Amino acid sequence: MLRVVVFLLALAFGSPWALADRYSDCNQTKNLDRRIRGCTQVIKRGKQETIKNRSYAYNNRGNAYRSKKDYDRAIADYSQAIKLNPKYASAYNGRGNAYDDKGQYDRAIANFDTAIKLNPKYAAAYANRGNAYDDMGQSDKAIADYNKAIKLGPKNANSYFNRALAYKNKSDYDRAIADYSQTIKFRPKYASAYNGRGIAYKNKGEYDRAIADYDKAIALKPEYTYAFNNRGNAYKNKGDYDRAIADYSHAIKLDPRYVYAYNNRGVSYKNKGDYDRAIADYSQAIKLDPKYSAAYNNRARTYREKGQYDRAIADYSQAIKLRPKYAGGYNSRAWAYFKWGKAAKGLPDANKAIALDPNYAYAYDTRGHIYEALDLMEVAIADYRKALELRPSDEDYQENLKRLGITP
Repeated sequence: MLRVVVFLLALAFGSPWALADRYSDCNQTKNLDRRIRGCTQVIKRGKQETIKNRSYAYNNRGNAYRSKKDYDRAIADYSQAIKLNPKYASAYNGRGNAYDDKGQYDRAIANFDTAIKLNPKYAAAYANRGNAYDDMGQSDKAIADYNKAIKLGPKNANSYFNRALAYKNKSDYDRAIADYSQTIKFRPKYASAYNGRGIAYKNKGEYDRAIADYDKAIALKPEYTYAFNNRGNAYKNKGDYDRAIADYSHAIKLDPRYVYAYNNRGVSYKNKGDYDRAIADYSQAIKLDPKYSAAYNNRARTYREKGQYDRAIADYSQAIKLRPKYAGGYNSRAWAYFKWGKAAKGLPDANKAIALDPNYAYAYDTRGHIYEALDLMEVAIADYRKALELRPSDEDYQENLKRLGITP
């Protein structure tokens, strides 16, 4: 997930040395290696430097190491800065970010807590603690922290952007759109905000608005792989498979290892009835990521529609192995057995799908067909009725009952 982390990149040293190379190098942000070198020179001077200068140097070098994704060295430097100055809120904030990057969320939150305790008006620390909570799946706590960050810094586009992500994760797309729009207000050339808002519109089924936002994101960032893929998704959902395929193909051209684009292009080819190209794309996605269960599921569905049931079942089995608690995988394999004329073999899978998700209408429909094929009409009718109860407007479910002489 693309999220913005907030911290101060440079901290000023005492004015007597403001023009010295080592201090200007340690403070600059464009060349990380030069920054590390300058900060190291300050640190090596030891007690010839003030405690304040040394703590700044450790903190700034920590920021540089973190930007280089060398999180352990970053944490070590932030810790030295804190040792020299236990009330250095920025160092706690930096160390919290590094722990968050490492996936050590509890440690990250503890550091942000300390930063906030030391400086209750530290907007960046609230925003970054919100990031850690969101990474833990605690969207409500994340939103509360983003709210506080926005209250303290109402023109900070990053906090609106991150809160939009949290709202999107909660499927609260209207609020997400409002926050993406606010982000765009403060950063009108921020391609990621247009892309994010496009996703929210797409999830609401407003495909034309989504496409307009993806267009803008691509105009701002012509090599924005994700935006091409996402625009392809919107076109696919509109049934415009040729444009979808063109966008997925461009995403793949930009990043030949972009697994999702191969999978999505495969879906579009399959929807066009071009099963061989679909299978080729799913196979490439699986080659790039052998643990990508969706590609196995999609390839299995395509094999099933081609009547290659043995291959379909092999792929469904692999998908189930990767996601053993996904009801859809079991239901799909049960349906493949049914279509293959081996209804009895599908029954355990249909039962498992319902056990995993008792409100899964498709699984009741599948099991109803299996029972009907096994001439167990009473339980077949009960399952068809349950499927219809869960999806009352489904005409296929109504027809199942009518076929057996039952009024829906």
